[in-house]
Amino acid sequence: MPQFEEIAPSTAWVLTDGKAGDLAQCIGVVETLGVPYETRTVAPKPPFSWWLPFGPVDPREWESRPQSPIALPYPDIVVASGRRAAGYLRRIKRRSGGNTFTVFLKDPRTGPEAADLIWVPEHDKLRGRNVLVTPTSPHRFSATKLADLRAEALVDIDRLNHPRVAVLIGGDSRHHTYREEDQKRLLAGLRDLAQSQNASLMITASRRTPPDLAYGLSSLARSGPHLYWSGQGPNPLGHYLAKADAIIATADSTNMIGEATATGKPVHVFHPAGGHDKITGFLGTLERIGAVHPFPGPLKTTTYEPIDATPVIADRILADYASFRRQDSQEP
Repeated sequence: MPQFEEIAPSTAWVLTDGKAGDLAQCIGVVETLGVPYETRTVAPKPPFSWWLPFGPVDPREWESRPQSPIALPYPDIVVASGRRAAGYLRRIKRRSGGNTFTVFLKDPRTGPEAADLIWVPEHDKLRGRNVLVTPTSPHRFSATKLADLRAEALVDIDRLNHPRVAVLIGGDSRHHTYREEDQKRLLAGLRDLAQSQNASLMITASRRTPPDLAYGLSSLARSGPHLYWSGQGPNPLGHYLAKADAIIATADSTNMIGEATATGKPVHVFHPAGGHDKITGFLGTLERIGAVHPFPGPLKTTTYEPIDATPVIADRILADYASFRRQDSQEP
């Protein structure tokens, strides 16, 4: 990563409304920056929550109020994500007199002026001189972290047969629905993979996973040398990704697929009912470089250069921050 020690940030905030996906992306970027940071969580109440990102922030959370999530002193950098956080980021920029460098991850919906630097995935339409575009999303699984997780001895995983397949299951979303036939097709594909190729499955579900599907997945895990994480205890996702020979992920979560492509291992994508042009475009980009394949379908073992947007975003932040500070110092 390029070094900008002469004008390096020393403090940072991660600003979200607490959504796990937004939080993970922001933390992944800030940890890659190597800057000490605090997490700040906004919680506007109606009607202010309805009006964001376009309207004002909730006055009950102004910086002067007790327990405000944006209480002074402001840091050198704020990395934010989520439509509710967008309005708060705008207030921080204004109240800091423009001195805090602001970064927004994903489309803020209010245009490229919403932050000093905006990152969007390639399938989003927002473009501008301060808009950075990459094929996949940022995350917390750097190459170094994956190598450390791979080297860590874990009996439950290490005793599994090869091929070991990480199975990352999402659930119903705005654009996808897991109908009964979709659930049966997914479970049948996993059973066939386990039986025909003697594969060991390392399965994680999410809070969005339909209960019947979650039950079917846990039953499948009990039927052989497989693992199933029910949500209890530490999340093993990082270890599953690091130690997998291949990965299965569902099309309703571009975040999960992006995390999977950071491994350089083949990613097999299951499509429940529904879809969206943005997701189709995202998967099309990854298909063209040979990173993703359909599931059910033959298990691929070919690898590719890991795709990791996180250091790319961090490098751009450091470069733009240095330029921002230089310009600041030159003004009369």
